[in-house]
Amino acid sequence: MHGIIILWAMYWGVFGQLEPRIEVVIPTAEQEAEYVWRTLQDVAFFEANAYQISLPEGPLIEELKARVKSNRLENGDRAALVAYIREQVYDAADYARGYQQVTREIARLDQMVAEIESRSYAWGFKSFPRYKVVLTLYGPGGSYNPDDGSILLYTTETGQFKQYGNPINTLIHEITHIGIEQSIIQPLAVPHGLKERIVDTFVSLHFGDQLPDYRIQAMGDEGIDQYFTTLKDISDLRGIVLRYMESR
Repeated sequence: MHGIIILWAMYWGVFGQLEPRIEVVIPTAEQEAEYVWRTLQDVAFFEANAYQISLPEGPLIEELKARVKSNRLENGDRAALVAYIREQVYDAADYARGYQQVTREIARLDQMVAEIESRSYAWGFKSFPRYKVVLTLYGPGGSYNPDDGSILLYTTETGQFKQYGNPINTLIHEITHIGIEQSIIQPLAVPHGLKERIVDTFVSLHFGDQLPDYRIQAMGDEGIDQYFTTLKDISDLRGIVLRYMESR
């Protein structure tokens, strides 16, 4: 079962439609090793922001973590990590249950993205014809790339996910990050805590009735709540964020 497994979910979940929308991928050993390496590089950020990160077990990982924190990484450390993941850790079968859980929600997730798109926000929510969801057994739980529409989603060998039993909560959260990153977050230099609060509120206002388990994180900047209370407010989201940041 080693290698990559791909599921193409069709627009609207209708069998036979030719246009793909969501791709779910089981990573290779090399891809997982690269992600573990990047996670180790960012361990200080994750700890400072109270993220719980998952890493492979073993003395090599603990040694690399210590070296990162003391800025003592050596030239051969990356190659050693890749070899360790490939030879002693990786098994594609470990992702099967998480893969099944995610694919059950693809059609519903696609409908949520279509609902956001139908509102045609003037400030420019960025969506992609295709989103790639890459599974991982490591890291903080989820991340996104606003340049290519890819999402990295944490799962476990038993098909569990961080924070939620249903991965659709994390996936729509990351898709929202992608949608507002280049139109609001980057140009306004929105800090991390405020960014998370904006995304959580956006998802809750759009899909609170569809996602009863979705939670607004305690880590976010609560100050913006008074300006951002209804679905109608999202039409002026860029202006709301700009005015709030200027008032701080």
